[in-house]
Amino acid sequence: MDEKNAPDPIFDRTARTWEVELLISGVAVFAMLQLPGWLDDRMFALEPQLADDWRIVLVLSYLYSKSAVVVLAVTFAMHLLLRAQWIALVGMHSVYPKGVLLERLRMGPIQRAIEAVHQDSTIEAIERADNRASVVFAIGVSVAFTIAAVCVLFCGPVLLAMLLSQAIGWHADPRFMMILVFTVVMLPFFTASSLDQSMGGRLRPGGLLHRGTHAVLRFYTRIGMGRSNNRIIAMLTSNGGERRMLTLVFGAMIAAMTCVVVAYLTMRTSGAIGNYSLSPDSDALRIDSAHYDDQRNPARHNAQPFVQSSVVSGPYLRLVVPFRPNRDVSAMRKYCALVVGLEGDAMATARLACLQTLHAVTLDGKPLADVAYEVASDPRTDRPALLAMIDVRDLPRGRHELRVAHPPRANRKPDKDNPDPGFSRIPFWR
Repeated sequence: MDEKNAPDPIFDRTARTWEVELLISGVAVFAMLQLPGWLDDRMFALEPQLADDWRIVLVLSYLYSKSAVVVLAVTFAMHLLLRAQWIALVGMHSVYPKGVLLERLRMGPIQRAIEAVHQDSTIEAIERADNRASVVFAIGVSVAFTIAAVCVLFCGPVLLAMLLSQAIGWHADPRFMMILVFTVVMLPFFTASSLDQSMGGRLRPGGLLHRGTHAVLRFYTRIGMGRSNNRIIAMLTSNGGERRMLTLVFGAMIAAMTCVVVAYLTMRTSGAIGNYSLSPDSDALRIDSAHYDDQRNPARHNAQPFVQSSVVSGPYLRLVVPFRPNRDVSAMRKYCALVVGLEGDAMATARLACLQTLHAVTLDGKPLADVAYEVASDPRTDRPALLAMIDVRDLPRGRHELRVAHPPRANRKPDKDNPDPGFSRIPFWR
């Protein structure tokens, strides 16, 4: 075989997995880019339906899940770019097999000497680009699986503990429950691992402390927490420097979770950003689109009282007050203690009367004592809600203001900078 038709040795030096890597990244990147939005929609749909104890478990699961999805999306996008660079280098090597010809480049003698010292062959550059793409692919997938494993190992026991406490009638603080679960799950592993690293060589084989440490580490290794269980991370840390690789892996995890938390808080708040800082933004002045059924976004807006539109042309104003467990449940337990002893329709009637008191309505500053709530649901989210039909036929034309009282958040201290007025304000026009 002559030299011209000889096989190029470049493919003998590069990874054999590049085709599968490209296939996975190309197929999965589009799904990963759409999945964060889907998770946001599910999160904002479920959150208003849960009380604070269950809401914490939901938020934690959402943050971990979205962090893993974001890591995979970024990994697949970066991998496609790096593989595109690798393919471009391979193509250019085929077109120009002699590589870079420094003597044909316009540069001074000093720069030419520097370039000549640091120049490598095109085959080495191709191999380095190939290895870089494979390492990025491996790190991203490993970080995503690590976040998913943490979600299962942490949120799963917390959920089981909450179910158990509810079954035995013990109302546990979810924050205390998370600390307890973390201590029970992780403290034995951290203790045994620290003991093994600090004085494992001095422990007497067969002794009580040696056998106990061995049993604990063996158990956690079997459930997937051993160093060799995540073989990709073990290979990276053992060959690329443990401190550098662990910093890279945990840095990627922290960066992903920080971005997800910031995005979650941004979607829940409406703070002024950029050049809108001088805008007259105030809860007492702002008209919130979440209060109007024809303007609100049920997948993003918090569950708030709303009417059919900002302009009411019919005889009745249709007021819907969603049932919010994070506010209403604690308030009913505090102010409606007599409801506990009733059953069936009597209990439902007493609870409705309690909610009637908690969500009193005023129109243009005057209490509407004759307004009676009905048990209904939000047709766009299928959440339980209260419905009141307010007769507005005698209202004059112009601007009017409806105020719907709500109980304070039981798990939140008063905000001095942005105090809760205790009601939702809904302007409308006739």
